[in-house]
Order: sequence, then C-alpha cells, then structure tokens
Amino acid sequence: MLLSPDLFADTPPDPLQLHPALWRAHQLGQQRDGTTASGFAELDAELPGGGWPARALTELLLPHPGIGELRLLAPALAALQQGGRSLMWFDPPALPCGWTLAALGLDLRQLVVVQARDGLPARARGRLPAAADVLWALEQALKSGHVGAVLAWLPPTVRPESLRRLQLAAQAHDGPAFLLREAAALARPSVAPLRLALAPAGPAHPDELALRIVKRRGPPLAGTLRLALAPALSAPARARAGRLAAPAVSNTPARLADPVAAADHG
Repeated sequence: MLLSPDLFADTPPDPLQLHPALWRAHQLGQQRDGTTASGFAELDAELPGGGWPARALTELLLPHPGIGELRLLAPALAALQQGGRSLMWFDPPALPCGWTLAALGLDLRQLVVVQARDGLPARARGRLPAAADVLWALEQALKSGHVGAVLAWLPPTVRPESLRRLQLAAQAHDGPAFLLREAAALARPSVAPLRLALAPAGPAHPDELALRIVKRRGPPLAGTLRLALAPALSAPARARAGRLAAPAVSNTPARLADPVAAADHG
C-alpha cells in the first residue's frame, strides 16, 4: 500500500497556539489580557507581558510599610489616571500624604480610600466598615470592572479562601490589582500569579529598592533587581527631616521616624 506524501506534509501545531494561557516553563508567559507598563524598563523586561498584569492579583511582600512601594507603583497608577481611570486603596497603614502623591503625578480627585474601622479613632468606627467588610468591598470593586487599579493592604490573618475569592473577582477587573502583605507571607502559598518581595536597598541608598520576583508565569528569576525610585525628599528637606526625627524616638518604630517612609505614607 502506498501512502501519499501529503499525509506527512503538515507539521504538528504549536502548543502555544492552542490557548493563549499556555506557556513553556523556560519562557515568560504571555499576558493575554493586557498589561500596564511599570515605568521601569528593567522590571518590565522580567514581567510576563511586559508590565503589571490585568485580571490577576499581584502580591507585594514588604518587611514594613514605607520602603518605597508607592514610588514603585506611582508611574503605572499615574498612567491609568491619565487615561481617565480611578484608583481605590483599601486599608492603607496611614492616611495618604496629599502633597507627596501629587509630586508623584497622582490626581487625588481620582482616588478613593476605604479605611477599616479597626484603624480609626473610636468616634469614627461606628460609621465605617470593619476589616472583614473591607475585603468584601475589595471583592465588589474588582467585580465591578469600573476601577483602574486597586491597592489593598491585607492583614496577616487573611485566609486562603479569601485570596481565592479575590483572584476569581480579579478576572473581571481590567487593570492591575495589588495586594500588599507582610514579608512572612512569602513562606505561605498564594493563588496570586505574580509575587514580588521588596526590601530597602540600604541606608546609603534611600531612593533605591531591591526587588525579587518570587513567582511569575515563567522561570524563576535568580537575581535581585535594584530599581532607582523617584526621590522622596530633596536633599535639604531630607537633612531637615533627619534632624527633626533624631531626638526622642526610642519608643517609636524606626520606620515611623524615617523621613523617607513618612514621605511614602504621609
């Protein structure tokens, strides 16, 4: 029996063409739902799709607030606002500093802050949602599809099932969704497709941030990225703030006395 050569003419289809969510383990995955450029070329080169992903959670793991995480996110957030999209922040550790955010290019008129009842004075607690309600509000914001980007500072007690609900809700959110968590969460699994561990670059480099990508759709990143952030304070202002913060801080956490942390979180 003779077989026609035409039977062997077609090559097997490329598996990556079967579904946009497929990716090879030695390559960066392709972000099928779009991305937002981070504003840092060296970081975009290591993120699947070349930027912060839409329709997915991104976790930022911090040793403590105020190490430069807002300056890291500011270029992407400002770009979204320039496109007419609003921002929602859930339970930040301190009230945002208006002049600092404006200096980073953020429009406060397009920013909504949802604060948990536990972090406010007693006189205001009765009028504002508790922490569990903040998670519910975050889920609803993601499902709405009307927000440009969300930032949520999660408590250490957040449960895995709550993260799964947020990841499912994020699939309807056409923009980045950032969860800011404690560094200890690195030892626990997470449904977030993208996880980054942040750390200060050192006291000699207050305007630099050390960043490790600990989870992404692609091969692990062995090295650490050092990103140059926008200056939090001018040199004279930094010197004045350092002199003011120096005395009588023995009973105050170091991060609260740090003028750079103060600029990041007001």
